[in-house]
Amino acid sequence: MRHFLVGLLALVFLTLAGGKAMAYDPENTLFMDLKDGRVVIEMRPDLAPKTVARIKELVRQHFYDGVVFHRVIAGFMAQTGDPTGTGRGGSGKKLPAEFNGEHHLRGTVSMARAADPDSADSQFFICFAPAEFLDGQYTVWGHVTEGMEFVDKIKKGDPQSGAVNNPDKIIRMQVAADVKQ
Repeated sequence: MRHFLVGLLALVFLTLAGGKAMAYDPENTLFMDLKDGRVVIEMRPDLAPKTVARIKELVRQHFYDGVVFHRVIAGFMAQTGDPTGTGRGGSGKKLPAEFNGEHHLRGTVSMARAADPDSADSQFFICFAPAEFLDGQYTVWGHVTEGMEFVDKIKKGDPQSGAVNNPDKIIRMQVAADVKQ
């Protein structure tokens, strides 16, 4: 009977997306709407419970809605989460490092930080390509499961090079469990 209930519960979380079936946990799935389409991010509380809890808290406060991608480097990553758009801002609450054994691969979502390992706040980045040199030094907390093609279309630019003119932004970010169907 227990196996039947587990299977039934899995079916409850089954959704059709882009013509393919994908099972997900709505409480640990983010929908990030960009100008070109929706990006689905699977959050990993098993890897970084404090980080995932804080990201969900900020998402539910609409903190990320309208925030720009202030640093986007082709072949490397797209960084966002600073409400000032300068790369120096955040939510004002530092997070302890939750470094883990996950690799920085294409679609990995990880926290940005300063030199202090415990300086992550609200800024995060999505890898365009493998970046194993970051492994063990940044908190990996999720992975893009759908919509990476929309991440690829984010306008490239970096404030340090002065090449950010009208940067792309997060239109809206939501925890899947909060989305009215």
